Amino acid sequence: MTAIAGQKLTFDQFLDKCPEEGFYELVDGEIIEVRSTINHDDVADFIADSFKEQIKSLNLNYVVKNTAVFRTTTADGIEQGRKPDVSVIDRDLWRSNRSAYSALEQPIQLAVEVTSTNWEDDYIDKLDEYQRLGIQEYWIVDYLAIGDRKYLGTPKEPTVFVFLLNSSGNYERTSFKGSERIISKTFPELTLTAEQILTA
Repeated sequence: MTAIAGQKLTFDQFLDKCPEEGFYELVDGEIIEVRSTINHDDVADFIADSFKEQIKSLNLNYVVKNTAVFRTTTADGIEQGRKPDVSVIDRDLWRSNRSAYSALEQPIQLAVEVTSTNWEDDYIDKLDEYQRLGIQEYWIVDYLAIGDRKYLGTPKEPTVFVFLLNSSGNYERTSFKGSERIISKTFPELTLTAEQILTA
């Protein structure tokens, strides 16, 4: 991640000043360029393609995007602009403002983050922000087993974590490894195993 220095920005200012080329997030008032490896992109693309197959075969009212940016807030009330690696969005919400630059303020259905060296963002910051926003389902795909042992166990193993929002507005976490089939509330007929995703 590379920061673009300057004054602390609001979400609306971020949308105005964000470069058109590349992928960026607003973090603590600064525009941060998000870069990823080929392996990272392959895992995210595999997940996105699997979701698209489910949407098409079951005629679900969702779209899958890797460009959508939405407003979140921290516990301190700081506006952030987040861009998940994969976003599953209600089609009506996505199309409600056709002239918008892929920026949303309402919660999406499902967000997927594929971990990289800044894994704390996914496990701590984004988890809190996505829960606060009310995103129904959140996946952390730790294909490198780079997160802390308190999440991954000992020895650390590549893991897919699925967080589902409960009736109290808090996430409940389930972890999937190896040949375990991923259980998704958004895509209940998904037949992917953790290993298929983690080795994509």
